[in-house]
Amino acid sequence: MAKDQGEVQLLGVGGSPFVRRVQIALKLKGIEYTYIEENLRNKSDLLLKYNPIHKKVPVFVHNGKPLAESLVILEYIDETWENYPIFPQQPYEKALARFWSRFIDDKILPAISKAAWTVNKEEREKGIEESLQALQFLENELKHKFFGGENISIVDIAASYLAFWLPAIEEAVGLKVLSSDKFPKLYKWSQEFNNHPIVKENLPPKDGLLGFFKSRYAAISAASK
Repeated sequence: MAKDQGEVQLLGVGGSPFVRRVQIALKLKGIEYTYIEENLRNKSDLLLKYNPIHKKVPVFVHNGKPLAESLVILEYIDETWENYPIFPQQPYEKALARFWSRFIDDKILPAISKAAWTVNKEEREKGIEESLQALQFLENELKHKFFGGENISIVDIAASYLAFWLPAIEEAVGLKVLSSDKFPKLYKWSQEFNNHPIVKENLPPKDGLLGFFKSRYAAISAASK
């Protein structure tokens, strides 16, 4: 169990991959916290108070001081609770970990979104191509069981979307980008990551996600007609 550093709260929604990033990090470090489920269709006064700029989750509150944006939160958690470090300790390796975490958010996730949530054939094909190119860079970067070696690191946590949410999206919309033949290392990594005991107990029910993604795609398809 991590050293007590005061009151910790997390505002989130259950299906969010960004909220789950924070939960996984908290559990890996053994940090006790209070979870507050938000309704983004009827945002609470607490959420609007703590994140007035973006009005989104996750919001991490430590001793009354709020932080937003999952990667920012993860770095703060790692610097505040030193047990089970999720960032490398050497400056160069730490900078690389920041780079690849941002690469996932800035390049891979938008490309997958373009591929998944459009019914325009040309846009979808463009999104698929961008996804494959970006995933290849990440495939080349994976040298061990996890991006952090034998232990889960910040890059693994940032990539949790690829391990758990992406397969549900692929099934819901009839897409396939992260296959075992194209990306054998990433595919194996995704199985290892999802089956890690702490990760496994901090993932949302897959059936609920699948239903949500199918409904979302059906609504997009209907709107385009």
